[in-house]
Amino acid sequence: MHPLVKKLAQQTAIYGVSSILARFLNYALVPIQTRVFLPGEFGVVTQFFAYAGFLNILFTYGMETGFFRFATVKENKKQVYDTGVAAMLFTSLLFAVALFVFREPIATLMQFEGHTQYVTLLALTLALDAVVTIPFAYLRQENRPVRFATFKVLNISTNVFFNILFLIVCPWILESNSMASLHGITNIIYNPALGVEYIFIAGLLASVVTFIAMSRYFLIREWKVNLNLLNEMLKYSWPLIIVGLAGMGNELLSRVMLTRRWAGTHEEAIYALGIFGACYKMSLLMTLFVQAYRMAAEPFFFGESKKLNPQITYARTMNFFVIFCCFIFLLVALNMDFFKTIFMGKEYYEGVRIVPILLIAQFFLGVYYNLTIWYKLTNKNIAGSLIAFAGVIITFALNWIWIPQYGYYGSSWVTFICYGGMMVISYFLGQKYYPVPYDLKRFFIYISIAVGIFFLQNEIVAVLAQSLGIIKYFTAAILMASFLGVVYLIEKGKVGFLKVI
Repeated sequence: MHPLVKKLAQQTAIYGVSSILARFLNYALVPIQTRVFLPGEFGVVTQFFAYAGFLNILFTYGMETGFFRFATVKENKKQVYDTGVAAMLFTSLLFAVALFVFREPIATLMQFEGHTQYVTLLALTLALDAVVTIPFAYLRQENRPVRFATFKVLNISTNVFFNILFLIVCPWILESNSMASLHGITNIIYNPALGVEYIFIAGLLASVVTFIAMSRYFLIREWKVNLNLLNEMLKYSWPLIIVGLAGMGNELLSRVMLTRRWAGTHEEAIYALGIFGACYKMSLLMTLFVQAYRMAAEPFFFGESKKLNPQITYARTMNFFVIFCCFIFLLVALNMDFFKTIFMGKEYYEGVRIVPILLIAQFFLGVYYNLTIWYKLTNKNIAGSLIAFAGVIITFALNWIWIPQYGYYGSSWVTFICYGGMMVISYFLGQKYYPVPYDLKRFFIYISIAVGIFFLQNEIVAVLAQSLGIIKYFTAAILMASFLGVVYLIEKGKVGFLKVI
């Protein structure tokens, strides 16, 4: 493996630890929360975090990527850092105050009537998270993935701790006669009437702890803020707001429309949405890898842009990315029976046919993230926003047509087409404005082999496995090993007719 690619792989693995832990623990909290609260109550939680996702994009307004860009091209990196931190401190306070002042109409708009405290909690949490955005970006830009992961794990652990404290420990103490001596203290910190609000409070407390732990990175003694530089950073970053909002729309729009375009009753639509959401989680491994890779790749790519012929490095890293994604696809798709027993109950099994589609869709999204380096390096972020917006149009139009006919199966194909379309558009525009010698022939061969192995197992081997039980997992292992063997031979140039690749 090329030394630069090896370095990126190591950083991806470290960033992946925090990402995997975050997703795993957040997923592990769901069984607890859904047992404590009724579906109607838990729906409020889902709604709350959906709005949090959209508003977080406005609170950060692409400044993280702007920091990476200008920390790479400007000589005075401290000035870039101080300017970014100062901007985030000011705007976070401004946005939080705005949400607080208009909390009543905003609560009504979000369908939280009578619960304006939800908006207040949301404002505080988003503000604290936004303030630490540039410090987190700084740790990535300085290639400190271990320290980055440490702070992320601290945030996650704190959130899990307070969820367990408020949802399990405190109610247990109050219900236990043997713990009567602790009732007084527990009543001070816990009020059963708050209900799901404790999930939001736990998130806020996690943000407070992270803010305090990282205070050394934004409590700067000698500020070097440059307003002209800030203007440049804002001009560069603002189109990324559209990219972020569009990306969030591509992620969530299918779920929103599924309940509105479903041909049957509302109850049937909610049931279908539950299956779709559970099966979506089975693409978790691909999502985690894409997220971890993206965190490591963005500062890496900006750093390499200053060197001679960085496009060669970008092409090599894409090769590494495609190989790993194909392996993840096979790992999940060939062992579907194993993964579905982990992620869902038997009621959801009818939807597992959409998992391979979603896996490849997430793969396309990861390739798209790789390709976005062209508009970030050429200062054409507006093009990125237009590509993402095109994805929203595809998502909305196809879901509008297909959901009444095909339900969540149609939505899964919409996700596939949306991310695939964004990937193709970004590739051709990138080759026009910032050509990178991606080895498309090699990529298509790897993807074709992976998909071919899946159909082989699905159509032939799976029939035999029905009568052989656990043997199907050995079969899957042999097929995955065969894929890696072919990849090794191709990469080493030992496959006769493929040496031309």
